[in-house]
Amino acid sequence: MYNNKQIWSISYPILLGLLAQNIINVTDTAFLGHVSEIALGASAMGGLFYVCIYTIAFGFSVGSQIVIARRNGELQYRDVGPVMIQGCMFLLALAVLFFGFTKGFGGGIMRVMVSSDAIYDATMQFIDWRIFGFFFSFASAMFRAFYIGITRTRVLTINAVVMALVNVTLDYALIFGKFGLPEMGIKGAAIASVIAEACSILFFLIYTYITVDLKKYGLNKLRSFDVTLLVRVLSISCFTMLQYFLSMSTFFVFFIVVERLGQRELAIANIVRSIYVLLYIPVGALATTANSLVSNTIGAGGVQHVMGLVKKIARMDFLIMLGLAGAIVLFPDLTLFVYTKDASLIGDCIPSVYVICTAMLIASIANVAFNSISGTGNTRAALMLESGTLVFYVAYLLVVGVGFKPPVEICFTTEIVYYALLLTGSYIYLKKANWQNRKV
Repeated sequence: MYNNKQIWSISYPILLGLLAQNIINVTDTAFLGHVSEIALGASAMGGLFYVCIYTIAFGFSVGSQIVIARRNGELQYRDVGPVMIQGCMFLLALAVLFFGFTKGFGGGIMRVMVSSDAIYDATMQFIDWRIFGFFFSFASAMFRAFYIGITRTRVLTINAVVMALVNVTLDYALIFGKFGLPEMGIKGAAIASVIAEACSILFFLIYTYITVDLKKYGLNKLRSFDVTLLVRVLSISCFTMLQYFLSMSTFFVFFIVVERLGQRELAIANIVRSIYVLLYIPVGALATTANSLVSNTIGAGGVQHVMGLVKKIARMDFLIMLGLAGAIVLFPDLTLFVYTKDASLIGDCIPSVYVICTAMLIASIANVAFNSISGTGNTRAALMLESGTLVFYVAYLLVVGVGFKPPVEICFTTEIVYYALLLTGSYIYLKKANWQNRKV
């Protein structure tokens, strides 16, 4: 049974890694908020389009992480490397496929999604450069799965700090034309993000070669493409791939609805989304830890300790979120000043910030419980639960957001509905379902 210190020792490098990784989204929003509302709205639409596709690769890596963690818990270390290698090969092929798809059809898709010509043009400037990041971010997802699966997470912090430093520096230089570089606005933000992701994968390659026992983990040989192994991993990953894609796609639908409310509303939503992303970092870190530790615990024959472990991680997550959300609720103006100096825009954002802070308190428990389901290996059940919850999410959003055209903060109450339903479903599954003896 893992104690709080052990849980935190695994979680905090993931948390710091996610913090640094999300500096890309936060700095894009913060810098572009000082350019124009059009640039701010376009970065939201273009960024979400990119992330929707990336989540397919991330979903595959999460499924791979479950398998890696189970083999690590079973002490079958040499079986870890083949999962990692086959995963990288598969995701690089997937990157080529999605790059070509976006080049061919991305403009047509965004034309349907975005009603404003000005925001559409700026969005396409962003996407045309941003999609080069597929080749780097897809491969990085597998390195992340490897290190989390073997519970060696500190490297994620170092890697993400490198990526964040590169992105912040280049964002400032390319958006505003500093250090002798051209002023490129939203296009510069996209290029900076791609270069930062390239630096991330370069760091992973060098670090892994220098510090990891390649022979121990079966990484010392580049194997030919193993269809049988890929199919075995996909039997777990296909559900997480679809699950993550559906989850992010519905959030994209949220922004499509808000975009039709107006340019100011879209700018508000993007700023609040950036705060949402920051608040989600400890939630995501501890949920990822729950996923990996549940799988490791079952692999080591400790299935009787799983529920106690889930409760312990959920309690830790809630207390952290209570402190963070409470601080933002007490000082919303100070937080929003990072994104804009426009007093009226800050005032318009504050009600939505309150709603998101409430939602994240529920999310802190819901995500730990939900990711624990995937950690048991039953990714099909996780997909079904997520899909059912998202149906209510979209229905609520369409009825409220489209039917009544309310203020943005009312639209954001969809997040409260989503996490409340996710928590309820996850709790029922963990208490009632037969997951204890599932093979991976």
